[in-house]
Amino acid sequence: MKKLQEAHLRKQRPVTPDLLMTPSDQGDVDLDVDFAADRGNWTGKLDFLLSCIGYCVGLGNVWRFPYRAYTNGGGAFLVPYFLMLAICGIPLFFLELSLGQFSSLGPLAVWKISPLFKGAGAAMLLIVGLVAIYYNMIIAYVLFYLFASLTSNLPWEHCGNWWNTERCLEHRGPREGNAVLPLNLSSTVSPSEEYWSRYVLHIQGSQGIGRPGEIRWNLCLCLLLAWVIVFLCILKGVKSSGKVVYFTATFPYLILVMLLVRGVTLPGAWKGIQFYLTPQFHHLLSSKVWIEAALQIFYSLGVGFGGLLTFASYNTFHQNIYRDTFIVTLGNAITSILAGFAIFSVLGYMSQELGVPVDQVAKAAAMTMLPLSPFWSFLFFFMLLTLGLDSQFAFLETIVTAVTDEFPYYLRPKKAVFSGLICVAMYLMGLILTTDGGMYWLVLLDDYSASFGLMVVVITTCLAVTRVYGIQRFCRDIHMMLGFKPGLYFRACWLFLSPATLLALLVYSIVKYQPSEYGSYRFPAWAELLGILMGLLSCLMIPAGMLVAVLREEGSLWERLQQASRPAIDWGPSLEENRTGMYVATLAGSQSPKPLMVHMRKYGGITSFENTAIEVDREIAEEEEESMM
Repeated sequence: MKKLQEAHLRKQRPVTPDLLMTPSDQGDVDLDVDFAADRGNWTGKLDFLLSCIGYCVGLGNVWRFPYRAYTNGGGAFLVPYFLMLAICGIPLFFLELSLGQFSSLGPLAVWKISPLFKGAGAAMLLIVGLVAIYYNMIIAYVLFYLFASLTSNLPWEHCGNWWNTERCLEHRGPREGNAVLPLNLSSTVSPSEEYWSRYVLHIQGSQGIGRPGEIRWNLCLCLLLAWVIVFLCILKGVKSSGKVVYFTATFPYLILVMLLVRGVTLPGAWKGIQFYLTPQFHHLLSSKVWIEAALQIFYSLGVGFGGLLTFASYNTFHQNIYRDTFIVTLGNAITSILAGFAIFSVLGYMSQELGVPVDQVAKAAAMTMLPLSPFWSFLFFFMLLTLGLDSQFAFLETIVTAVTDEFPYYLRPKKAVFSGLICVAMYLMGLILTTDGGMYWLVLLDDYSASFGLMVVVITTCLAVTRVYGIQRFCRDIHMMLGFKPGLYFRACWLFLSPATLLALLVYSIVKYQPSEYGSYRFPAWAELLGILMGLLSCLMIPAGMLVAVLREEGSLWERLQQASRPAIDWGPSLEENRTGMYVATLAGSQSPKPLMVHMRKYGGITSFENTAIEVDREIAEEEEESMM
């Protein structure tokens, strides 16, 4: 009886011709149009913004930027820094966000835009995997110091411990009346340096990178705790990590402001700030300063690691990433500058206490000289912990998202289990970093895992999108997504300025290559070769991916290259309601000659974004007419 009623209802419904049917109207067709809904989304706009801020504002903002600033001209360093931010940082940041948000895909699947370059996505995963292994070891060191700060007297404050040597000297200047007598720091070692090298690392137990020694079980447990924290925070993907960042992305600013206020009120603070900011404009004539500024921007914003692309892929289709780009990139730069004020104000105070120049106290432990030093030490290392965790969330989410997008039917329902397996595997691979000589392996990974290989990946991505896919087509996609096209500034940077700058960085890093070292230890030739191969492997994935893509096509070599470089048939917005304009016809099962009419019939009315789609279709038609004339 029920079947007869359904048949009667079907007879009463108006019949829609097949040519005007959307895939969802064809009930018997099993399609993948719900993938974006299955993979999850941010629960709010602030989730994405704070995740990007947390990802970009990391450990490098606190110690790398201040160091690079004062060694490259002080305040004058800000000139090349902001210029490189405009040429490389902002445009590449916006490009990566646009790719992710438009497609709702991770670093591997996003190369439906041009399957010939899918190897660049695989190279991204290799790089981010290697970085995640050693980056979590840095977080483990931070946890070690965090726990060590839970005491009335910091263990690295005084000499006389079993790990100290005869060279240990407490760096506190002797006083004569109210004057501070200059302290001779040559041939001495501070308690904090020996605590780090001889107790935390126990590096004297290693005979080099080839004989790293025994596992340090306290570091091993700290590394385990770091991976457990990361796993629990990414357990439910962006739905869980998106909430954690409300704390981890904002709390460091609170601590940074507290340290800044405390630092500038200390006697002698102005001496450090003056040393930090005094412009030495003659440094601008050196190419090294411009290269250092570009490197700081490049690595600080995290372009090319896939984290930005992954985060943007969980956005709604019309999220205003143009505005978010400027908020995050400029906020990152301002944070770096503020961190420099906080660090150098304390170094100025130490300089006055010790009676030595500021540049000679940079290695000493700043927190040990502050009143209530355990309290400030705990806050400082807790700030470093939250800064590091945000970046680690991004690294792991990038890997998990990329692989699950490639195998959605198998892995998306078991994403939590897959995330756990990734964490366990990376913990086991990172155990060598917990040995007596683990620091040597960490330096090797840091020097080579994301060096020239990362630059090659970003240059390839930029050229593939602008030259192969086409700058006009890419700008149309952004127009459809945001309601406006990128201006001349972005186009000029994507086409010429950004790739040229990155190419100059790549050439400079090769020409000025220096073997890795840690203190007085020089790495053996085999270790250097291993590091170079590590960097080359990510580069080789790009031609390997091209070879695979070409072999999958048919025809002559030129025909195969052309077919592999074209976008896949299902390239475009992931959700059906966002496929307006020319992309409606690319849905599986769609044969409509009037795709926008189909879209209007199904979803009703014309929104401002459908108006944009009409404009895009009109532009395409005009270009086709011009090419036929």
